[in-house]
Amino acid sequence: MAKATDGTGTVIIKKYANRRLYNTETSSYITLDHLATMTREGRDFKVIDAKTEEDITHNVLTQIIMEEETRGQTMLPVSFLRQLIALYGDSMQSMVPQYLEASMDAFRRNQQQFRSAMEGAFSGGPFAEIAKRNMAMFEAAASAFQPKGGKAPEAPKPGAATEDKASEVDILKAQLAAMQAQIDKLK
Repeated sequence: MAKATDGTGTVIIKKYANRRLYNTETSSYITLDHLATMTREGRDFKVIDAKTEEDITHNVLTQIIMEEETRGQTMLPVSFLRQLIALYGDSMQSMVPQYLEASMDAFRRNQQQFRSAMEGAFSGGPFAEIAKRNMAMFEAAASAFQPKGGKAPEAPKPGAATEDKASEVDILKAQLAAMQAQIDKLK
């Protein structure tokens, strides 16, 4: 019988022949949605075949991705999928996993740096309201890369004070210049 964790904090999930998943930590049956939630929360788990004790985590994670893609939350463009399939059997195939993992790590770091820069640069300043709207738009765009199973954030509503189009353009130009300066600082 497998332990609830493997000694490193990794939760052991057993998959039975009837396709049911059993969380040994909570002693309860769970679904792929539960595993997706655990993944989003950063919980580490390992899925093993209950009969053979073979590690089938990769297959189950792939199945979760397929379920997310069929729900209409497509994140993987067709051209990317075609390129990925074409790499199977290629001499570069062994390098692809490390490259994709490094790319995702870089994306996550850049995403966090951008969030921090946006929050710090405009807090309390004259561009605070504009920065809040931009952060909301950025969060909506970023959610395309990180589906969370919920609804997308609502688009920001313009402030109560409306200005003529010329002054709005001036504000947007100033905002763009300030954002460029922040991006230059990050480089």
